[in-house]
Amino acid sequence: MSAETNSGKLMVQGVRCPMNGDAWFINGKTVLVTGASSGIGRATAQGLAELRAQVILVCRDRRKGEETIAGIARTVPGASLDLVIADFASLDDVRRAADDVLSRFRDLHVLINNAATIPGARTLSRDGIEMQFAVNHLAPFLLTNLLLSRLKACAPARIVFVSSDMHFGAKLDFDDLQSERSYAAMRVYGKTKLANVLVTNELARRLEGTGVTVNALHPGVVATGIANNLAFPLNRLAKVAGLFWLSPRDGARTPIYLASSQEVSGVSGKYFEKCRERAPSPASHDVETARRLWRVSAAMSGLETVDAAACAP
Repeated sequence: MSAETNSGKLMVQGVRCPMNGDAWFINGKTVLVTGASSGIGRATAQGLAELRAQVILVCRDRRKGEETIAGIARTVPGASLDLVIADFASLDDVRRAADDVLSRFRDLHVLINNAATIPGARTLSRDGIEMQFAVNHLAPFLLTNLLLSRLKACAPARIVFVSSDMHFGAKLDFDDLQSERSYAAMRVYGKTKLANVLVTNELARRLEGTGVTVNALHPGVVATGIANNLAFPLNRLAKVAGLFWLSPRDGARTPIYLASSQEVSGVSGKYFEKCRERAPSPASHDVETARRLWRVSAAMSGLETVDAAACAP
């Protein structure tokens, strides 16, 4: 890799990320990264290309996606890169993206759910769903389920959810999942990131014995531009604070680690930061909440056909 290494270990905020055996797992494997045209997603795609994975970049905008692929190709000669277009504000787009992946690619070994948004004001997706809940939670939930059969056929395989420590202190209100009563951008973001961890835990339980693992992570506080849509003065404060935040390349270390390292083979249903396992919030361990969220999400996303083994109680 072009990133700094020391005796086969990658440095993240002074913490060494074990990377031994990365090429053993990821070299030549097919990896899908959502939200790949900028920020952590782009850095993750590039890092995995450096490890010689075949990388599928899911991007909302075709022009930006093509520019991203061209930029990575210049940096990583010989990289295997493909583009899938999908706007996660549309569940139909998510379905089309899944169909595109299943028809074009025989294999899928790693799915990294990274795409996210933080609108400053409450807005609705094309399906009439609150935008953060739609993009940050429902879209990756649906995409993951639609690609599960291919991941299982290619086992050992891995699913990675890019969550956030913003999920600490968050709580889901099933009577107001779409924040109609009140909307505070960062509070709602925390709820969607809690949903990511809850889905991770529930999916890990459902996938036991299949050879497919699923884990969530906190990438650190990264300067990605995701907070640019926040209302004044939070957007200005975010820009100033961003001078001291991690770079996208630093934020990509843990997703790359979970996608590629032999050290996490067989590890599932865990939460990571700085390439180390750590405890998520107590709320994320609530099994009944996770099961209820799964049922509600399946109904809201119109998920009609799901692999029976993956969704067994």
